[in-house]
Amino acid sequence: MSNNASSSSPRSELERELERYIRYVTLERGRSPHTVSAYRSDLGHYLAWLAARDLGGAGELGAEHVRDYVGGLAGARTTVARKLSSIKNFHRFLLDEGVVPDDVTRELHAPKLPGRLPKALSVAQVQDLLDAIVGDDPIALRDRALLELLYATGARVSEVMQMSLDDLVDDQGRTAEMVRVTGKGRKQRIVPVGSYARAALDSYVTRARPALIKNAKKSTPVVFLGARGAPLSRQNAWQIIHDAAKRAHLEGLVSPHTLRHSFATHVLSGGADIRVVQELLGHASVSTTQIYTKVTIDTLRDVYLGAHPRAR
Repeated sequence: MSNNASSSSPRSELERELERYIRYVTLERGRSPHTVSAYRSDLGHYLAWLAARDLGGAGELGAEHVRDYVGGLAGARTTVARKLSSIKNFHRFLLDEGVVPDDVTRELHAPKLPGRLPKALSVAQVQDLLDAIVGDDPIALRDRALLELLYATGARVSEVMQMSLDDLVDDQGRTAEMVRVTGKGRKQRIVPVGSYARAALDSYVTRARPALIKNAKKSTPVVFLGARGAPLSRQNAWQIIHDAAKRAHLEGLVSPHTLRHSFATHVLSGGADIRVVQELLGHASVSTTQIYTKVTIDTLRDVYLGAHPRAR
């Protein structure tokens, strides 16, 4: 068999998916270099174990293979839990990206490390982040509209990147008060957009986007465009967020999901019903949304301890 055939072996497929996953957790999830290195190490050992058993293609893997690998893991409970978490996250990524039809780790119950609460910015910090984008040129108008929309809707970066004009504007060409967001599994939801975000989006759609689309090789209905008129990528969006955070002196506090976390925390703190927030975020289960109630309870406790004269 030729070398070309060998280079397209099933294991090469999984290696390519691993590299895609590493880019995803680095650029979109904003994981630290230390965390990314741990993912690469954990999953590299996992793939090597599979390859030694001639199990390299993503479609070949079953729950029994994962259980066999897990059963052979040794080390401290925290180490094993981290490795299991890495494997489960990788398999969820394969499912979300359409590489496999099912997550074979779904029923795998593993010891979990203490859960970390999502990090949210304060309202003032969000304002600083938005104010960090200045200017009236097409790129500045686009970047401001992007950040305003992310915070206004709590949508994922990937969801906003695939939004089309039909999802966003009304019959008069203005930003609608309710916009359509397509989430995981192509499930659609309708979410409201506040006046500040609508104003920023109107400026972008009517003034900036036409200037950007002129540079395109072909027309596209996608809302957010790059300087050459092509659809903006998730990596481009993360860079925009990162640059704004740096200018706002919030570097290290902001990831692509930070505005989503901040949205959820702020609306719950404002008295929103958790079921409504679940629907706005596109969570399949309310249990996923409930983690934000812990954030707001912690905030209330801190305010109480700092303000009440007999709290301590």
